Order: sequence, then structure tokens, then C-alpha cells
Amino acid sequence: MKKAISSGIVACTLTLAVGAAPGVAQADFPDKPIEIIVPTPPGGGTDTVIRQLADLVEGELGQKVVVANRPGGGGYIGMMAVIRARPDGYTLGGLWNAPLTMTPHVQPAPYSPQDYVAISLADSAPIVLCTKQDFPAGNGNEFIEHLQKNPNKYTYGTDGVGGTIQLAAERIFMKKDVKAKAVPFGGAGETLKNFLGNHVDIYGGSISTIVPYVNDGTAKCLLLTGNTPNASLPDAATVTDVGVPEAVTTLWHGIIAPKGLPEDRLAILEDAFRKAARSEQFTKYMESRGLNVEASTAQEFRTLIDTEYEAMGEVTAALGLAKK
Repeated sequence: MKKAISSGIVACTLTLAVGAAPGVAQADFPDKPIEIIVPTPPGGGTDTVIRQLADLVEGELGQKVVVANRPGGGGYIGMMAVIRARPDGYTLGGLWNAPLTMTPHVQPAPYSPQDYVAISLADSAPIVLCTKQDFPAGNGNEFIEHLQKNPNKYTYGTDGVGGTIQLAAERIFMKKDVKAKAVPFGGAGETLKNFLGNHVDIYGGSISTIVPYVNDGTAKCLLLTGNTPNASLPDAATVTDVGVPEAVTTLWHGIIAPKGLPEDRLAILEDAFRKAARSEQFTKYMESRGLNVEASTAQEFRTLIDTEYEAMGEVTAALGLAKK
């Protein structure tokens, strides 16, 4: 009898333990600081955005969130550090789109979108194509038409061969039968300097960088690589305005984790990052820099990565930039 009672108590205890396990596991995470690896030097655009987000996520998770910069290799060093980390939710990556959807097509990279987990897209902003005031076009359609009539006459500055600016511009140009010469520079500052110095005809880059020169009458922006008009540049056409709505390519930042992250921890992190991105503080910060808050679900972010990865593979192959 005692044995039967004893067995019943053990069985009941085990049942309660098993039933409580998911809740206990969820409540225990996170129980120590989380590290977000950013593959750029401190102070850059990606670093600044991720640090703003990290500060706000701390309040959602109740744990310290530390940003660790691992620059080098166009994002490769930091990216590999994320992929090789333990998939326990304590090491994440805060990246822009190039290392995730573009660089792997033009440089040897031992990873693909299947090698990491998408958590949430934080923000996005279209790339803008601008000219000097004397360029013979007054809107996006006139800009495209003039380039079509003058193949290879004009140059546009980019952030490097196979970089975000070139691939975003060419995604539109290819669909509109436009031929212009890409001139790669070492970064946004160098691109802007050469545009202002009349060494290239067209500026390709971020909205926040060029707006001061639009406001002082030096430049005019004619085309956005996104589908949403921007309040800072009301005269700039969207890809829909010029007839290629499928050619959207934006600059964006998001959070990823190593492959194998448990579903319950993914759900906790997704919820925390989405709430932080939707906060009034983050929204004001993004808007002040011409960026759009996204705060996507994990599935929405995964769909964006997969779609953009495939599209950029097609563009790099057509340009002859695909790695051999």
C-alpha cells in the first residue's frame, strides 16, 4: 500500500514538473546579460541604431544588453562570430542588409540565410538618387527617360563594388533598360565628397546625408529606391512612380541569432525587440534621421531576407559580380 501511495506521489510530482517545465524555462530566460554583435566600428550608422535599440530592450527583458563591435571584412568577421555562437539567445547579431543578402553573392562567404534565425526588422530607409540642380530632369520619370536616351553617359557614386547602393540602383536600372556607370568609393562620406566635387554625376546614398544639400539648393533628389514617399524629399519619386514597384531595396537594420535558437526564446526576444522598436523614444530617434520604424515579426523579417537574397543573386549575376 505504501509502495502504491509512494508511486502515485512520484507520478503526480513528475506530471506537475513536466507541465511546469515550459513556463519555468521561459521565466528563466534571460537570466544574464545578452550580447549583440555589431560588425562595424563604434559610431557608425548601424552601431548607433543598434545601441539605441539595445538600451530600450534592456527595459523589456530586465537584463543588461551589451553591444560588442566586431568590424572587418565588410561585416564578415562579426557575422561569423554570430553564426558560430551558442544558439542560446545570449549572443545576437545587429546588422544591416549587406552582409545578410548582398555580400554573400560577391565575396566568398560560408553562410546563407538558412544559417541564422531572423528575430525582428527594426527600421528601414530607401536609398536616394540625386543630381545637381542643372541636371536635365525635373522628376523621377524624366530622370529615367534621360538616362535611357544617354546610355553610359552618366556616372553614379556607390559605397563599393557590389554594395548596397550599386545593387539597389541596378535593380531599377535593369528593369528600365538604363545604363549608367557605377563608380565605387570607400564609404558614404567619400561618395558625397566626389558628388559635390563634380567627379560623379549622380549621388547614391542615404537621405539624411544629402538632405542639407537639397535644402541649400546644391542638389535635387529624383528617385527613391523604396515604395513610400519621404517627408524630407517630397519631390522624389518612388519605384512605383517610375513603374517598377517590385524593385524595392532599402537600407535596413535587424536582429538575428545563431541557427538552433529554441522557439520559446525566439518568441521572448521577438516580443522584446518589437516593443522596443515601437516605443516613442525609438520612433522619434528614427524619424529625426529619416528612417522608418518597422518592428516586424520574425516571420516577416525572414520573408524579407529570403526575398532580397534571391533578388540580389539575380542582380549580381547579371552584372557579372557573382562569386565564382
